[in-house]
Amino acid sequence: MEMPKASDADKEHFRSVLPDHPEVVVKPMFGNLGAFVHGNMFAGLFGPTIGVKLAEADKEELEGTERTVPFGPAERPMGGYTGLPEVWNAEGDGDQARARAWVEKAFEHVAALPPKALKATKPNASAGKE
Repeated sequence: MEMPKASDADKEHFRSVLPDHPEVVVKPMFGNLGAFVHGNMFAGLFGPTIGVKLAEADKEELEGTERTVPFGPAERPMGGYTGLPEVWNAEGDGDQARARAWVEKAFEHVAALPPKALKATKPNASAGKE
């Protein structure tokens, strides 16, 4: 499975469309970036492609009106995420604002979901042995 790396320009573009909200956390993921709220990813970067997790009605609207792309590896796209049209990366007339609006919708949708539960730590196998 090929994992394209995002360029510095891709990462800068991704950060530029994220909401300016104190709860947004950006983390590196496999040479790319993910944007999280309450521990849940609402937007991600895979190479030059920005993927968003939307409410079903918004997902249908976006996929029905724009030239979206699968998000993630071609052989295993990430379920529940829609890749924004790659032509928007060229920052044509209004494309930055369009990308920002869809990322904001993804943020609002995921922020309304329950926070991701912290993983339980596994007990130390050597604990209690002497």
